[in-house]
Amino acid sequence: MTLDKTVPDAATAVADIPDGASLAVGGFGLCGIPMVLIDALLARGSRELAVVSNNCGVDDWGLGVLLAAGRIRKMTSSYVGENKEFERQYLSGELELELTPQGTLAEKLRAGGAGIAAFFTQTGVGTQVAEGGLPQRYAVDGGIAVASAPKPVQRFEVRGELRDFVLEEAITTDFALVHAQRGDRHGNLVFEKSARNFSPLAAMAGRICIAEVEELVEPGEIDPDAVHLPGIFVDRVVEVGADVEKRIERRTVREEH
Repeated sequence: MTLDKTVPDAATAVADIPDGASLAVGGFGLCGIPMVLIDALLARGSRELAVVSNNCGVDDWGLGVLLAAGRIRKMTSSYVGENKEFERQYLSGELELELTPQGTLAEKLRAGGAGIAAFFTQTGVGTQVAEGGLPQRYAVDGGIAVASAPKPVQRFEVRGELRDFVLEEAITTDFALVHAQRGDRHGNLVFEKSARNFSPLAAMAGRICIAEVEELVEPGEIDPDAVHLPGIFVDRVVEVGADVEKRIERRTVREEH
């Protein structure tokens, strides 16, 4: 048995992602997104995807390219404000959306990867997050076709005070796609600063995790203390090089004085 998890290219890495698959995808905005794998999945043609990611990219980059091609059936996200096509599809009833508070989304992914079925949190108590009624899919006439269901709420004593908590279920997906700065053949990954964001959590939640890395090194070249995600969570590694295109959503500069 070999521990070498490398595959020759991105097309090979995503070749078995079928129609209807669920995906956890790392990234925050356009920072740390696995764009090479996303492009490979676009080229493969997989449809009816259920994607869990903090957001859905922008109209022409990130997960937005899959959305524009009509490949995504449902998004589970915490922020969707940078994509006009997302807005159009959601309001027209073409796209299902499960809006989730950002910290809750992170913990749902982490819990799924850790084998925890559900957890209680105060986030969302007293709102539609807990009480239900959030529009998940609109009808063609603008009415609500599918609304979120109420979630169990339970009271616990915390530091001598009774507080309400809402039960949130963990997330696991069929596949996970992440981008890392460095990785070795065993799948140990190192992320670059804020590009780490949701990626370790998404990787943990996927039953099959596919990682694109800018630099592939041999086992032992990464200091164990520097590993951000152990290879036990990673199933495939593809080297994409350091010259991959990286975009930002908005650039703001001050006038020179």
